[in-house]
Amino acid sequence: MITFVWAEDKKHQIGYQGHLPWFLPADLKYFKKETMGHPILMGRKTFDSLPRVLPGRLHLVLTRSQEFKDKYRDNQQVIVFLNQEELFTYLKKHQNEDICAIGGVSIFKILRDKVDCLKRTVIDASFKADTEMPQIDYSQFNLVKEENHEADNKNEYAYSFLTYVRKDKDHG
Repeated sequence: MITFVWAEDKKHQIGYQGHLPWFLPADLKYFKKETMGHPILMGRKTFDSLPRVLPGRLHLVLTRSQEFKDKYRDNQQVIVFLNQEELFTYLKKHQNEDICAIGGVSIFKILRDKVDCLKRTVIDASFKADTEMPQIDYSQFNLVKEENHEADNKNEYAYSFLTYVRKDKDHG
């Protein structure tokens, strides 16, 4: 099963200069809760934006760089794919696992027709950004959970956690 996990602002923007355009501690906590114990799939730029290899999660990284693959060859927490075929072979072998795709845009685009579940954080604000979430046809999904939160002393912006399940995968 493939789950997209991401945050976006009101204009569907997800990044600025390789990082999140906002600081929202509640979303970081939510991201950790949703991805802990699951493989996280990302492109190399998203991997590079992480503060470190995140504990408790296998990192699956798609890149064209053999040098990058060689660098992480002996790291048990990182698997590097040099092309989509290698990635799709892995995903087919691990289709019973919940794999969390966390970005960037190229990962979301190549998996848009394969994703089963969407874990979307919507921040009730607009930010300076240079990266936008690829369009998703939400008519193919059912909204199964929605949590709305107001801004507070730790989180400067109101936000919502939305969970969608692909209609043909929704058995309940």
